[in-house]
Amino acid sequence: MTFTRSIRRTAAIAGLAVATLALGACSKGERPRADLAAAQVSTIGVNSYLWRASLEAVSFAPLLQADSSGGVIVTDWYANPNNPGERVKMTVTILDRDLRADALRVAASRQVAQSGGWVDAPVQAATVQKLEDIILTKARELRRQAIAN
Repeated sequence: MTFTRSIRRTAAIAGLAVATLALGACSKGERPRADLAAAQVSTIGVNSYLWRASLEAVSFAPLLQADSSGGVIVTDWYANPNNPGERVKMTVTILDRDLRADALRVAASRQVAQSGGWVDAPVQAATVQKLEDIILTKARELRRQAIAN
């Protein structure tokens, strides 16, 4: 859990850095323009809104890797306590600095318990699409909040 907190803290610091840059770019008394919260604003290698939204979306699972420069988040296997005979692993890849739907790729693997071991099972495409939608919706919300502030 300490690693997860560290990643969340890093994401929060990156968010504050974006806000600081936005405020520092303005003259005295001038309100930050919406352009400063644009889709391309980032102090990391990828779109910061997509990055933060992705971390939040997969926060229920333990993280194996989180590389903000390369835009890759990989979770470890997660088994829902209500269904311990099934587990999932996710990889979220952010491909661009723009906040666009095609700048996000989510892949999931699923396994089911069978004969004392784990066997690969198919993942429904709708499941991956739903996770992408959740991330994109949250990223847009974060951007709207940045513009409003």
